[in-house]
Amino acid sequence: MLKARRCIVWFRQDLRMHDNEALDSAIGFADEVVPVYVFDERIFKGETSFGFPKTGVHRAQFIIEAVADLRASFQKLGINLVVRVGKPEEEIFKLAKEIESSWVFCNMERMDEERRVQAALEQKLWTVGQELRFFRGKMLYYTQDLPFPVAHTPEIFTTFRKEVERTVPVRQPLPAPTRMNAWTTRPSAGAMPTPATFGHDDNYKKHAKSVLPFEGGETAALEHLGHYFWGTDLIKTYKETRNGLLGADYSSKFSAALAQGCLSPKRIYDELKAYEAERGDNESTYWLFFELLWRDFFRLMGKKYGNAMFKETGLLGKKTKKYTDNRAKFEQWANGTTGVPFVDANMRELRATGFMSNRGRQNVASYLVNDLQVNWLMGAEWFESMLVDYDVCSNYGNWNYIAGVGNDPRDNRYFNIEKQARTYDPQGAYQDVWLRKTKV
Repeated sequence: MLKARRCIVWFRQDLRMHDNEALDSAIGFADEVVPVYVFDERIFKGETSFGFPKTGVHRAQFIIEAVADLRASFQKLGINLVVRVGKPEEEIFKLAKEIESSWVFCNMERMDEERRVQAALEQKLWTVGQELRFFRGKMLYYTQDLPFPVAHTPEIFTTFRKEVERTVPVRQPLPAPTRMNAWTTRPSAGAMPTPATFGHDDNYKKHAKSVLPFEGGETAALEHLGHYFWGTDLIKTYKETRNGLLGADYSSKFSAALAQGCLSPKRIYDELKAYEAERGDNESTYWLFFELLWRDFFRLMGKKYGNAMFKETGLLGKKTKKYTDNRAKFEQWANGTTGVPFVDANMRELRATGFMSNRGRQNVASYLVNDLQVNWLMGAEWFESMLVDYDVCSNYGNWNYIAGVGNDPRDNRYFNIEKQARTYDPQGAYQDVWLRKTKV
């Protein structure tokens, strides 16, 4: 009897069944597929360079929910998602030896921390004659479809957008699997961790004032996609409402699901095209596509410039302002006690819920950099710690812009906080919610 060809699929920031190239390829290639997710202890228990938790409780809870939802989806197909806590290069290697697999499939990550883990696992697998195979899963566009190599990606977003949207079609998303072969081997599935596993409070509850509960997982993400497009037609006014501050209905709120891969950008685009065909297109429907393009652009900048994105000199490679690592000023900013109401309200929302509007993010970042003259990296790392929707390239790419070290044609991204508050919170309703403890 021939030995079954067995493949591990290593889930990372692609916590979904639909449009998952690594999973789809494994099902078509191997006789048995063993899906696995490893909570990397360095990410969930580690600290940033300034001593902040790398993954705060809001995002930790979201990811735990997303992994639990993924496990439930696999269980419906008669198999289980193997869950481990540790270092992926060690845990997956142990599993590969235990079940005598032949390959590990995964969707590739491109930033330095993730690449080091990939490389370490690949080297370990070689020692036992197994292979790590990479696939694509993060972007709207495949890099091989772009009209330029990554190293020649245009430096300015507008140039990138015009060139790409004119010439490159978006591929169809892959369907979710409807069946999988039963295992002949049954490794221990492993227990799901809780927030306490990573040093957080197991009694953590999502804040009542949060714009959304931000439930993790593909199931919730697809439900929200249907609600936003078809159930409410909110997409029709996206451009007009995207700078809102209060409630669930301003902006799309897809960012957390996109960041952890619970929702594919190609699936959003496909749904958008179906919506436009049935109910019509307008400037708002285009603008959602525009924002997905921004997400790809930041990821390409991360690939192009690598670790320069995480240095104080940024993509430009030079300092543009004199910053300090003033901890006292930073703490006032992070705790929402600067005395500037619009800044404080946004920072308190972030701490309480793990979320802040895009308009708020630009304002508080500008205030830290331009008014307090505190090192922008402290702010970027605080966002990394706190945001439920943290995406490495989008976060650091936007901070590069605000700090004036990104590839931005505008020299100064200074925000007049008082003017911004008058424009976007003219009655002070948002500030009232977070500074005076009233209810939404």
